[in-house]
Amino acid sequence: MDVHVPRAVVVALRLRDIDILTAQQDGTATWDDAQLLNRASALNRVLVTQDSDLLREGAQLQMEGQPFAGIIYAHQRLVSIGQFIDSLTLIAYATSTQEWANRIAYLPL
Repeated sequence: MDVHVPRAVVVALRLRDIDILTAQQDGTATWDDAQLLNRASALNRVLVTQDSDLLREGAQLQMEGQPFAGIIYAHQRLVSIGQFIDSLTLIAYATSTQEWANRIAYLPL
């Protein structure tokens, strides 16, 4: 999770026993978008964000054919906290990390 994801989302997902690593916990909260996406990919973790700049970073990697772990994006004003939590819960329980490789998805599902 990057720094733009509300704490309520992180807490709710952890209460559902979903493995979450925040940028703050990883010590990457101040990293730029490219570094953050590279770090998520190195850890084989899909990057969840509400930062539209990361969409450009992901699109650039797709155009270049460069691999990345995937991005799940939720617009800050168009996706409620409940929708955010429900969508990520479904994703965590119903998909694998490998299914998100090189993809950009928009919430809600």
